[in-house]
Amino acid sequence: MIHNILKDKATKLFIFFSAFFVANALIAECIGGKIFSLEKVFGFHPLHFTLFGQKDLAFNLTCGVLLWPLEFVMTDIVNEYYGPKAVRRISYTAVALIAYAFLMFYLAIQIPPADFWIKSGVSSGIPDMPTAFNNIFGQGMWIILGSLVAFLVSQVVDVTVFHKIKKITGEKKVWLRATGSTVISQLVDSFIVLFIAFKLGKNWSWQLVLAICLVNYVYKFTMAVILTPVIYFVEHRIEKYVGHETAMKMKASAMGKNDDAFNNIPTAG
Repeated sequence: MIHNILKDKATKLFIFFSAFFVANALIAECIGGKIFSLEKVFGFHPLHFTLFGQKDLAFNLTCGVLLWPLEFVMTDIVNEYYGPKAVRRISYTAVALIAYAFLMFYLAIQIPPADFWIKSGVSSGIPDMPTAFNNIFGQGMWIILGSLVAFLVSQVVDVTVFHKIKKITGEKKVWLRATGSTVISQLVDSFIVLFIAFKLGKNWSWQLVLAICLVNYVYKFTMAVILTPVIYFVEHRIEKYVGHETAMKMKASAMGKNDDAFNNIPTAG
């Protein structure tokens, strides 16, 4: 039985999507402590604009935003072929493993360092290795809480909007349900993480929270539009991999049109 399950192409795809989704989320959290200048990436000077009365703003973004748009692309693909229950399952798994990772980071920070290691980075320009390690892996609890809550809520929003649009459009207009669900869910994600981490955690003003939220959202909205063709490319590859008939059964099952459709998919190695 196990051998047949592991040979099934639809199952193998779900395992791959789940692993990529969780790994991508965890990497995004780990690299999120670095802030980069988007303008400098393209060779421009920071813009220094004003929003909601907040001066000297620029597109300074956490490195985590480099990967989060891919999470929403993956959400739409899993939603399309496996349905909202599958999205919730991998989302809960991702949150549980991220929480587990941060617990391990916390324990690693608390463990007393070896004497020789403390100054082992001097030759590389790192005079205090424990301080460097703690600053990289020791994110504040408010940031961790905000990130996890924002991730869960935005995933639920993405799934809901995606299916409401698909019920109206059917199999047509993939770009509309993919982009529409993503731009709405990423607005929710941007606001919640900033509200919890910085409004509640650091008592930022509402003007600053909204200004930073809008700056982050402009980037996420742009990336959602840019990555829309990726949805079409991946769907094409999935259909080629599992076959047109199987792909249609998977989509029907994901929409709840035929509860037994997925169970009747022929096994293919």
